[in-house]
Amino acid sequence: MSKHQASLLALPLPSRRRFVHGLAAGGVMLGLAQLGRHARAAETPAARTGTPVLRGTEFSLEVAELPVNFTGSPRMATAINGSIPAPTLRWREGDEVTIRVTNRLREATSIHWHGIILPYQMDGVPGISFAGIAPGETFTYRFKVEQSGTFWYHSHSGMQEQTGMYGAIVIDPRDGETIRADRDHVVQLSDWTDEDPMRVYSKLKAQGDYYNFNQPTVLDFFRDASSAGVKAALDKRRMWNQMRMSPADLGDLSAATLTYLMNGTTPAGNWTGLFRPGERVRLRFINGAANTFYDVRIPGLKLVVVAADGVNVEPVTVDEFRFGPGETYDVLVQPKDDAYTVFAQSMERSGYARGTLAVRTGLAAPVPATDPREWLTMTDMMGDMGAMAGMDHGSVGKMDHGGMAGMSGMNHGAQGKAPMAGMDHGSMGAMPGMQHGGMAMDHSQHGGMAGMAGMAAGTAAPSTKVRHARSEYGASTDARVDTPRTNLDDPGIGLRNNGRRVLTLADLGTVGGPMDARGAEREIELHLTGNMERYTWSFDGLEFGQSTPVALRYGERVRIILHNDTMMTHPMHLHGMWSELEQPDGRFQVRRHTIPVQPAQRISFLTTPDTVGRWAWHCHLAFHMDAGMFREVVVA
Repeated sequence: MSKHQASLLALPLPSRRRFVHGLAAGGVMLGLAQLGRHARAAETPAARTGTPVLRGTEFSLEVAELPVNFTGSPRMATAINGSIPAPTLRWREGDEVTIRVTNRLREATSIHWHGIILPYQMDGVPGISFAGIAPGETFTYRFKVEQSGTFWYHSHSGMQEQTGMYGAIVIDPRDGETIRADRDHVVQLSDWTDEDPMRVYSKLKAQGDYYNFNQPTVLDFFRDASSAGVKAALDKRRMWNQMRMSPADLGDLSAATLTYLMNGTTPAGNWTGLFRPGERVRLRFINGAANTFYDVRIPGLKLVVVAADGVNVEPVTVDEFRFGPGETYDVLVQPKDDAYTVFAQSMERSGYARGTLAVRTGLAAPVPATDPREWLTMTDMMGDMGAMAGMDHGSVGKMDHGGMAGMSGMNHGAQGKAPMAGMDHGSMGAMPGMQHGGMAMDHSQHGGMAGMAGMAAGTAAPSTKVRHARSEYGASTDARVDTPRTNLDDPGIGLRNNGRRVLTLADLGTVGGPMDARGAEREIELHLTGNMERYTWSFDGLEFGQSTPVALRYGERVRIILHNDTMMTHPMHLHGMWSELEQPDGRFQVRRHTIPVQPAQRISFLTTPDTVGRWAWHCHLAFHMDAGMFREVVVA
């Protein structure tokens, strides 16, 4: 028996019988007694959440441990002002806010104001923008609020966000609200584990699919054989086995360890937001989860999406939307019946969070069953299947799996093997304008980008030539996608053709267009990479400790291409500046602060760095960030 096998046997198996709905009264065990001390901001109650709302310009926040019980097992959490979620902060655009954060923990802490544009010294990322807040110390955040909309805040220290340290921010427009609503509710989704997050992380490092019980089964094989034939079913299994990948790897964690929360309330607890029939209700959805993509719908109601990541968009009516950690969506609904279920199922379909919109407390509506789980497709694995036509890359040949053996038509050779025809991979060191060894690839000198400075927005398309850095050819990267898809109209695995109208990035259009009408002066390409077996995540095959900062020039207009070489969706969050997502032809689409990049997808956005300083850029899946998918960005 190998040492690795022995380590896996030593890990206790998670229980399949875990009570994932939680306790009806689960949550904070100690009330909000200490909130009376924080008198500078006016406090108002939130609807059926226990979460206070603080208004004003001066705030006192205290970080401390707090006993909680979500599942029947008492645990210690990390809370702000004795509340999970933390108090909702209500600001006004144009005001200067002062927030004094006192650390009562035995370890350092921090608060990051997610999506808020501010001086980098106020951004709250230890080791990047400041040193952190030591035990017993108070740090004062002070900045002018330059935007409005729905945002949130959370710890950027250790695993504190995963243990309860997150809250909502609502910023009222300076000139009054343009979106009319009779009632307003914050709906913050999160996830909770009774396990020590560091223990969870160690299990994933030992076995990346440790919490995944949606593995292919014998029944799945017979189902495939019945519909496609025995040979096709065998070929399908053989392909996935040879790639050492699972088509069921949609998420790292599941209900095997997670309880899914809505406003800090378990499904059994049933958070309730009140309304009167006929009212126009604004729901501010925030994904404050550490590790969960949610698919959200309210059976019986249409959702009119009016804002994304705090920015107003042209209204679009849908039945459902998916969003990942860090993202926010504002929707309008007009309920007429007595009760509706707010249903948020996890992407891998192991569980859900739920609450109720109702005319009075104590009501509930039917809770739908979770949708059937789906496997990743060949498109999710290799990208644009149509791009293979007429290309001499073997029978499949569009995904390079490095040292993985045996798949016919695919390049599984060692790092030194020649790249595919027409693709520029390992021998890129001599190309002008490109930096390797941890630097982002700068394509500003490439022929296709010549003369872009000064062009109007939308007149120049992002480059389509795939360029893998030398650093991608190593043990930390298990796949490279050579024919990525660039479409923005795909709702993602599990949501395709489900009979419901599902929101996509292609549906979103920022009101007023881009902030900067200039075209890109240069182009930077970065690849999202990983190895599921080793549980490593990275940019360009380099984990954070091996990388060098991405350098941006103050005031420049730069295009950034994100190319996902992995089989998981990554919500990518760039601190300190807006990311203006563009269509494949270069036309502006929507302004975001967190952009989900699907498997085998290549997307691009433009940004104008307008604040000098050091910024963080990372995947907002907590364990992906901790495992290395993190870069520093320097604006000078």
